[in-house]
Amino acid sequence: MMRHLVSIGEMLIDFIPDQKGKSLAEVKTFTKMAGGAPANVCAAFAKLGGKAYFMGQVGQDGFGDFLIKTLKDAGVDTSYIKQTLDAKTALAFVSLKENGERDFIFYRNPSADQLFSEKDIDVDVLEHSILHFCSVSLLGYPISKMHEKIINEAKQKKAIISFDPNIRKALSLDDTFYRSIVLDYIKHADIVKISDDELFFITGFDYKQDALRFLSKYNIPMLIITRGKDGVDIIINGQTIHEDGLAVKVVDTTGAGDAWIGSFLYQIAFHDNIIDIPSVTLQEYMKISNIFAALTTTKFGAIDAMPTQEELEKHL
Repeated sequence: MMRHLVSIGEMLIDFIPDQKGKSLAEVKTFTKMAGGAPANVCAAFAKLGGKAYFMGQVGQDGFGDFLIKTLKDAGVDTSYIKQTLDAKTALAFVSLKENGERDFIFYRNPSADQLFSEKDIDVDVLEHSILHFCSVSLLGYPISKMHEKIINEAKQKKAIISFDPNIRKALSLDDTFYRSIVLDYIKHADIVKISDDELFFITGFDYKQDALRFLSKYNIPMLIITRGKDGVDIIINGQTIHEDGLAVKVVDTTGAGDAWIGSFLYQIAFHDNIIDIPSVTLQEYMKISNIFAALTTTKFGAIDAMPTQEELEKHL
């Protein structure tokens, strides 16, 4: 039986600039898009046909209503999303470089997502699930305490635990503190996805082999290193599997990593034990996720840019 996905953490509004190659001081107009890495992953999983639940909180405001509707339209079960009057929905303003890479300014101090607490969670949904989370919510309170509780519950229910740090240094005043939190939660994960840039921040090493040697002591069952156009590596059972990237005309990289891991989790959801998946099967999953993520970068935004199952199949 296929596992379902439970994704926890932040959901926010991304304001994407209508002009590329300009700083936030120079951009004149923005387009409102649904975002937040855990929400993006949830949408990717659901768009491919999987059962996906998002657990988190938004403000009881127009932005919160928009986010809930966007996830519903993507096929996500939103029954575990709370709305509050105690804080507003988080906002992120994005500037796009000519190559589609981004810079961020966040407005969330505190925002509604950070006030989601352990009393708001339902642990029954964790049965036969994949639990996915990111690092942004580990910097807020009380949502960080909620993560501790739900991860412990997920372990007891033998869920697969997936962690994508999705580092946002703009949200932390102390890189050392941020790094220590990420490393602490890596210990609890069955799957860890890190971009090549994040690899050096998280480990503190400047060279890939040194960084990977450092991470090896954490005995991560499946370590995924995404490398943009250069493809992806998976380190599992003492071997490294590589799949080349795809060359596409990049419009916006927002949500590309989320699209990758969301589509990958959908594929491994058909397996009970990730370490028993044959290498040749993993390689095929990597290829499909590379296509899914590449297609996402050809449009603006994250969730709205993700292909459906039918759109993906046209490129397989």
